[in-house]
Amino acid sequence: MEINDEIPAEYRNNAAYMNIINRVSVRLYADKPVTSAQVSAILHAAMSAPTGVNRQPWEFIVVDEPELLKQLADALPYAKMTAHASVAIVVCGNKGRFLEGVDSNLWEQDLSAASENILLAAHAIGLGGVWTCIYPHDERIAPVRTILNLPENLVPFNLLPIGYPEKQHAPMNKWHPERVHQNRL
Repeated sequence: MEINDEIPAEYRNNAAYMNIINRVSVRLYADKPVTSAQVSAILHAAMSAPTGVNRQPWEFIVVDEPELLKQLADALPYAKMTAHASVAIVVCGNKGRFLEGVDSNLWEQDLSAASENILLAAHAIGLGGVWTCIYPHDERIAPVRTILNLPENLVPFNLLPIGYPEKQHAPMNKWHPERVHQNRL
C-alpha cells in the first residue's frame, strides 16, 4: 500500500524500505499460533541491532503460556491486548552489560533498536505487534519482575505482543516535511 506519493518511485519496489513505511501497530490478533521458527527469526533480527561498544545488553523473555500472557495484560495498563496475542516478547536490559559513566544509559537506545527490529521483522513475515512501555515506570517494572521471576540484574524495558493481525491495518502517514531542517534550524 502506498501511503505517500512523495516516496520516489525507485524505492516503492524495495521490500525492506516499504516494510518500514507500511509497518503498523497491531492490537487485535487472530486465533492462530505463532511458530517457534517465527519467534526465532524475529529474535535473530532483534539481535542484529546496533549497540554501543557492541555490549548487546539485552535479554529476551518469550512468553507463550496463556496464563502468563493474561497476567501481564492484567498488570500493565496499556498492554491489555497481550491476553489475546499468541506470544509476547519482554525485552530486558542486563545490567551486567551496561556501559558505565556518561554512557550508562545507552542500553535504552540499544534495546529500542532491538525492539524496532522485532516489530519490523514481525511485520515482514506477516505478523503484527505493538510496543508497550514498561521502563521507567516502577509500577510496571515491579509486577513484570514478579510475574516472570526476573532477577535484579534484568530490567524489563518493554513488552511486545506478537500475533497474526485480526484484520489488515492501513499505515498512517507520519511524514511531516516541515520537521526536516537542512544544516541548521
